[in-house]
Amino acid sequence: MFEIKKTNLLLAMAGAAVLMAGTPVLAQDAAAPADPAAATATTTTAAPAAAPADAAAPATEAGEPARVGGEHAGELTVATMFMDADIVVKVVMIGLVLASVFSWTLLLIKLFEFGALNRKTDQFLETFRGARTIADMRRVAISDEFEGNPLADMAAAATDEIELSRQAGLSVTGDHRDSALYRAQTAVTAVQSGMAKRLSGGQQFLASTGSTAPFIGLFGTVYGIMRSFIGIANTNTTNLAVVAPGIAEALLATGIGLFAAIPAVIFYNYFNTRIAAYGTRSDGFNAELMNAISRNLDKGA
Repeated sequence: MFEIKKTNLLLAMAGAAVLMAGTPVLAQDAAAPADPAAATATTTTAAPAAAPADAAAPATEAGEPARVGGEHAGELTVATMFMDADIVVKVVMIGLVLASVFSWTLLLIKLFEFGALNRKTDQFLETFRGARTIADMRRVAISDEFEGNPLADMAAAATDEIELSRQAGLSVTGDHRDSALYRAQTAVTAVQSGMAKRLSGGQQFLASTGSTAPFIGLFGTVYGIMRSFIGIANTNTTNLAVVAPGIAEALLATGIGLFAAIPAVIFYNYFNTRIAAYGTRSDGFNAELMNAISRNLDKGA
C-alpha cells in the first residue's frame, strides 16, 4: 500500500514537471499566431502612411523636367541666341537690323517731306493763280517763300525762258511765239525730270532691302543650321536640348530678315503711290502753266 502511494506520488510529480516544462512551449505557441496579426496590423497601418510618400515621388519626378525646361526657356532669349550665334550669323543679323532701322528712318523723313511739300504746293498754287502777267508769275515763282518747291521751279524755268527770249530781241508775242513756248515747255520738262529724281530719293534702298533681306536672312539660317549639324556629328547626340539652341539661332536670322523686308516693301509701295500722285499733280500744273503763258503772250503781256 505504501509502495502504491509512493508510485502515485512519483507519477504526480513527473506529470507536474511535464506540465511545467510544456507551459512555455504552449505560451510561445499561443503567442505565435498573434505575431502575424500584429504584423498584418502594422503593415496595414503603415501602408496608408507610406502611400502619400510614394504618391509624392512621381510628382517630384514629373515636376523635375518642368523645372529644367523652365530654366532653359528662361535662358533661351533673343539676346542669348544672338550672343551665342556664330560670327557670320551675327554679322547677318546686325546688317539686317541696321537695314530695318534705316527703312523706318526713311519712312519718317519722307512722311515729313511729303507733308511739307503738299502744304507748300497748295500755298504756291493759290498765289500763282492770282498772277495776271508773266512778270507776276516769275516774281511769285522765284520768291524765297516758295524756294525749292517743284511747281515753283517749273514756273520759274518757263518764265525765265520767255524773259531770255525777250532779252534776245525775239518777238515772243509775234513770229517767235511758238518757238518761245516750245523752249519754255522743254525747260519745264527738264525741271520735272529732276523733280522725279528728287522725290524718289531712298526708294532704291527700300526696294533693295525688301527684295534681298529675306535671302540674306536665309543665308544666315542655312549657315547656322549647317553649324548645328556639324556639332551634332561631333558630339554624337541628338538630344533636343543640345541641338535646339543652335537651330533657334539660325532661324532667328530669317526672322530678322523678314522683319526688315516686310516694312521696306510696304514703305516702297506707299511712297511710289505718293510720288505718282504728285507727278500727276505736276502734269496738271504743266498744262495750266503753259496755258497761262500762252494766254499772256496772246495778250502781249
